[in-house]
Amino acid sequence: MANVSIWGWVLFVIFILAAIAFDLDLFRKKGEVDFEMSVRDAALRSVAWIALAVLFGLGVMVMYGSSTGITFLTAYFLEESLSIDNIFVFVLIFSQLRIPAALQRRVLVLGVVGALIARGLIIAAGIEVLSRFHWVIYPFAALIIFAAVRLLFGEKKQRDIVIAACAVCSTWVARIIPITPFFHGHHFIVRQKGRLVATPLLVALIIVETTDVVFALDSVPAVLAVTRNPFLVYTSNVFAMLGLRSLYFVLAGAVERFRYLRAGLAAILVFFGAKLLLTDVIAVPNHLSLAVIAAALGLSVIASLRWPRLTIPD
Repeated sequence: MANVSIWGWVLFVIFILAAIAFDLDLFRKKGEVDFEMSVRDAALRSVAWIALAVLFGLGVMVMYGSSTGITFLTAYFLEESLSIDNIFVFVLIFSQLRIPAALQRRVLVLGVVGALIARGLIIAAGIEVLSRFHWVIYPFAALIIFAAVRLLFGEKKQRDIVIAACAVCSTWVARIIPITPFFHGHHFIVRQKGRLVATPLLVALIIVETTDVVFALDSVPAVLAVTRNPFLVYTSNVFAMLGLRSLYFVLAGAVERFRYLRAGLAAILVFFGAKLLLTDVIAVPNHLSLAVIAAALGLSVIASLRWPRLTIPD
């Protein structure tokens, strides 16, 4: 695929900004900033974001060929799949800090915006490093496989890290600005007795942003196993991140039901880690990679529904 012209980037940005404005309800009346998104509304928005991503992939296919279009869709569905792991952690963060559902939406909005900036920097750095030092593919592959192991065996450790992060974040944030344990509507910072005070929403936002950087260090090397074209890598990340907020409200109450979902995500990571590791030995076509993603997710969901987690009656 040839490098995308500046107009390609401009059109993409305009398209995304329009979609974001609609998704964030920026055209609603003033004073209706926060509301609790229903599962039905979130599901419709999730479907809409996935449809937009597929439509964008078809546009790429028309402009640059079927191979490039499939590459984008593979990168997108890989990122969308791995973003499910973010949801597990977001549920922990909001439960630990007792963030009401109506306020979670605002934290996620700003969290996604920060994630788009951070991932752009990480993607640029990753592509630059790989272009200069080919041997970096091996530590990148090891990082992806380590992430798979962490997914399989690190659930309790992940919970402990989130709990510790809440406490640590409160500690160092408190050194900069005092923290109140009370919510003040949708505000992150309020003024009390003449001084600025941070609300629990600011603590949640900081933890969401920092944990996403950790997730990016896992997912970006994985998507670089699919393609190293900056346009395809970043646009696939953008679509996955923008759909994450709605997907959270769809799955937040159901993630524990899918007990084998982490195993499916781990299998996807192992596959792409191996693909990157063997990049000089064998070329795995992206349509096969796309099939692996679909199979791993499909089988893990079917297994979770077929063999649900046993619950002990009260």
